[in-house]
Amino acid sequence: MLRILDQRIVLLVISFFTSLKSTKVLSEWKKCGDRECETAMSRVQATTDYLGPDCRYLNFKTGEEIIVYSKLSRKNENLWIGSKGKDFGYFPKDAVKVEEVFIAEEVEVLTKETDFLCLDGDNYSYE
Repeated sequence: MLRILDQRIVLLVISFFTSLKSTKVLSEWKKCGDRECETAMSRVQATTDYLGPDCRYLNFKTGEEIIVYSKLSRKNENLWIGSKGKDFGYFPKDAVKVEEVFIAEEVEVLTKETDFLCLDGDNYSYE
């Protein structure tokens, strides 16, 4: 009986840390085209296939078009945020090439808790 209880505790701890990883703050700052980060900054094309580590990331295949809305800055400048169709998420800037720039002058703003929302089906969590 104790052995089963020990296994359940271990699984619970692993589940907890996996959940924390998927809601971890990636950066405290981001650059956008406006203060609300609602304006599209650029259009990019995927240069490689990409499969993100959790549901906050945008998955895509080589050649797909992505609209960029913001870019993480300071602590983690290698991640951009954009959409492809109805999908939205983070992706590495090195996996794309810029095709068209819509906003040349960027505004740096603080990130919000909702920037790191992980939507996975009907479940979501915040840090």
